Amino acid sequence: MKADLIKQSTDLFVEKGFSATSIQDIVDTLGVTKGSFYYHFKSKEALLMDIHLRYIDDLLKRQKAILDTEQTNRGKLVKVVELLIHDIETQGALGRVYYREIRHLTPENAALIKAKRGEFRENIEKIMEAGIKAGEFRENLQPKMITFAILGVTNWSYQWFNPEGALSVADLADMYTDFILNGIVASEK
Repeated sequence: MKADLIKQSTDLFVEKGFSATSIQDIVDTLGVTKGSFYYHFKSKEALLMDIHLRYIDDLLKRQKAILDTEQTNRGKLVKVVELLIHDIETQGALGRVYYREIRHLTPENAALIKAKRGEFRENIEKIMEAGIKAGEFRENLQPKMITFAILGVTNWSYQWFNPEGALSVADLADMYTDFILNGIVASEK
């Protein structure tokens, strides 16, 4: 039942937004009582926090696996970009709620999620720093700014990218990876 509540509420939050979705909307869609909801969550905000924690904890776990297994910083960066883009297909609704609805968390809960987001960002920044030091990336890059750019490009894709459209998830991940690693300047002839 808890998984059904999370799935249904996530879909409703994407469709209507967190504020416009009531607990009654969630339970009506599932054909259960409010008691079923309150058995699993003490409030709608607690449900939203559960969604956020599930998403970021899973993302951090998968990022750690990449950091632990990839041999080069370039490989780590490519895999992290692929992870973020592939999540649009596999975690689409959760990702949309995660990126869009954090403003509805209590300040304490938002702070916890922001700290975990910061950890994810710092891991990418460390990849950039190590890649510069190892000579895999240009020396004149600013790791923090490049990291923000990478996250901006990949995270914004949740707003517009349709994995069922003409461009596949793999194609978009390849495009972003090429753009991030090679830029847009034509090679010298």
